[in-house]
Amino acid sequence: MRVSFAGVDLTNPVIAASGTFGYGIEFEEIVALNRLGGFVTKGISLEPMAGHPPPRLIHTTGGMLNAIGLQNIGVREYLEKRLPLMKRYPRCRVIVNVFGYTVHEYIAVIEQLNQARGIAAYELNVSCPNVHAGGMAFGADPSSLEYLVRRAKAASARPLIIKLSPNVTSIGHMARVAAGEGADAVSLVNTLLGMAIDAEERRPLLTNVTGGLSGPAIKPVALRMVYEVAQCVNIPILGMGGIVTVEDAVQFLLAGATAVQVGTASYADPRAVERLVKGLESWCRSHHVERVASLTGALEIPDE
Repeated sequence: MRVSFAGVDLTNPVIAASGTFGYGIEFEEIVALNRLGGFVTKGISLEPMAGHPPPRLIHTTGGMLNAIGLQNIGVREYLEKRLPLMKRYPRCRVIVNVFGYTVHEYIAVIEQLNQARGIAAYELNVSCPNVHAGGMAFGADPSSLEYLVRRAKAASARPLIIKLSPNVTSIGHMARVAAGEGADAVSLVNTLLGMAIDAEERRPLLTNVTGGLSGPAIKPVALRMVYEVAQCVNIPILGMGGIVTVEDAVQFLLAGATAVQVGTASYADPRAVERLVKGLESWCRSHHVERVASLTGALEIPDE
C-alpha cells in the first residue's frame, strides 16, 4: 500500500482533502489518523480570515456548493497551537495548504512554515473559486501562475504541490506551466464554479452568490482532467473530485494519479477516508494487486 509521492513516503495513497478535514487533530477521536496516508490542512493564510457570512454551504444534486471563503486561524496560530498536536500521529503525513491574495503573502506563509517540523509538503491553492481576488486569478492565468510557482519554489524548503483549477480552457497547459517552473507535483481538481438560486425569493442561496461545486457530480470531469494532465507532465498527480467508493479511488489511480484526496465524502461520513484506506487494501488483495503503485496510469486504451 506504500507509495512515494514527490519524494514523500506515504503508508497508502489515500489523503483527506483540504477544507474537509480541518487541521487534522479535530478528527482524532473518530478516525485512526495513523491509518491515513495523510491529510491536507485548511488553506492557511498570512493573517486569520473570517471567511464569508452564512449561508455558505448548499446541498446540490450529487454534491454540494461551498463558499466558506477560506476561513482559517492564520499561519502563526497554526504553527503554535495546531501543528504540534499532530506529533502524536507520525505516520499521517501533514500537507499544508497555502493561500495568499498576493505573491508576497504566499511567500511569507511558506517562509514561516519552513521553520517548523512535522510538515511533509506544501499545497499551493491557486484555484479557489469563491474568493474575489488572489487564488482564482493565479490559477486561471498562465503568466501569473508561472511567476507564483517560480517564486514559491525558490522559497520552499519542502516539496511543492500546485492545486489546479478546472475552471480553465486547458488544464494540461496549466499543468505544464506549473511543472516548467519546478513544481514537484500537481493536485486536481479543485471545485467547479457554480451557483444556486432560490426561485421563490429570487435570490442566490449563497451569500457570496457563487461557490465551488464538489462531490460525485464533478467526478467525470475530474477523471478526464487527471487523465489529460498525466499525458502532459511527468510529475506526480494527486487526483480528487467526487471520490466516495473504493472503485472511484481506483479509477483515479488508473487515470494517472499517484495518490488521491477524499473531500466531500467526509461530510456525509467523517470516517470516509479511513474506510477507503481499508477498502482499497481489500480491493487490491481481491484483485491480486501486489503493489498499489502499479495501478497508477495502468488504464488500457483500446486500439482504434
